[in-house]
Amino acid sequence: MHAEISVDVAASPARVFELAQDVTRWPLLLPHYRKVTIRSREGERVQVEMHATRPGRIGVPVSWHAEQWPDPSDPADLRLHFRHTAGATRGMAVTWHIRPAGAGARVTIEHDFRRPLPLLPADLLPVLIDRLFIKPIAGRTLATFKALAEAAGAC
Repeated sequence: MHAEISVDVAASPARVFELAQDVTRWPLLLPHYRKVTIRSREGERVQVEMHATRPGRIGVPVSWHAEQWPDPSDPADLRLHFRHTAGATRGMAVTWHIRPAGAGARVTIEHDFRRPLPLLPADLLPVLIDRLFIKPIAGRTLATFKALAEAAGAC
């Protein structure tokens, strides 16, 4: 399964990247992230345990482990990488692309996930993860970072 979710932000790509790159600050910035714990750090790469709440009438707690690292090497495509290492989303590769767009930035989060379950259709878990995890949580994450970046001042 490959899924993408995007938002246009009236702020510079550098500003968005600056806000989003440090996942340990996400619980301070994002109301749906309850806790991010660093399990280890090696240079720019961190192993983290992440806890969020899936939005809805009843907030459902979710958690996973991931390796995260920023890649600011290309100013035309600032990237944040995540590799989920434990939890229901184990094996998921996530890449944020923060690119110039007009007077601001376009932020796209790509999710790639394949994890068949025994005796079930191969795409069942990825489709459920997309509907129950990616769309509600990543969508709220993008919307909140958009608001934060735009409130902090435009380009």
